[in-house]
Amino acid sequence: MSYSPQHIDPHFYVDTEPDLRYFKIISWNLLRRVGASPYDVAYLVNTHQPELLLMQEATEEMNILPQLIGGYYSRFPLPGRIHGVACWSPYPFKAPPSTCILPKGALIKRVAQLIDYGKFWIANVHLSHGQLLNRRQLQVISDFLPDRAAVLGDYNLIGPTLLSGFQDVGPREPTHKMANLFPIRLDRCLVRGMECIDKQVLSRATSDHRPIMVTLRPI
Repeated sequence: MSYSPQHIDPHFYVDTEPDLRYFKIISWNLLRRVGASPYDVAYLVNTHQPELLLMQEATEEMNILPQLIGGYYSRFPLPGRIHGVACWSPYPFKAPPSTCILPKGALIKRVAQLIDYGKFWIANVHLSHGQLLNRRQLQVISDFLPDRAAVLGDYNLIGPTLLSGFQDVGPREPTHKMANLFPIRLDRCLVRGMECIDKQVLSRATSDHRPIMVTLRPI
């Protein structure tokens, strides 16, 4: 299902700082070009009102999000690709989101998007398909992060993450169907120094991935 602009209300949020005690995050692989539109993303934000939205496979068409719903937005295309990782928040970022370069696969160079909230950091990831490589990429990301951190996104990973010091706290339901046949849980949330107090998988709408939504609390 797709949504038109009249569904969008740009005034859900007052421009203040987020309450970092309880922090709601949505992560969604949009499916580049043929998947979720900016209007679908705006509808998701208006429906669930997260403190932070993380996107993977975001193309430049997502750059209109602030015009639709206000807020603050940053996108980093993957090197040589039309799509990349992006984030949106109703609140100003403490510092501009940055990236770290990940070990590259045979075809695609990868970066992770890092967002500094002072008390904790959030990493937005779209990892490689290789099951040894994506775990190496997670280890590189963890080395960039402080003691309190969360890593969310499309892991392209099957089985345990094997990342020391982090807990897998995201929803356990499948978020994607491999070859439209086999349901698997590719979209995940790992945390260190934080706990998850709520989690769910949302409707996939026009993408081939279902968004995940978590509410985290630093400990």
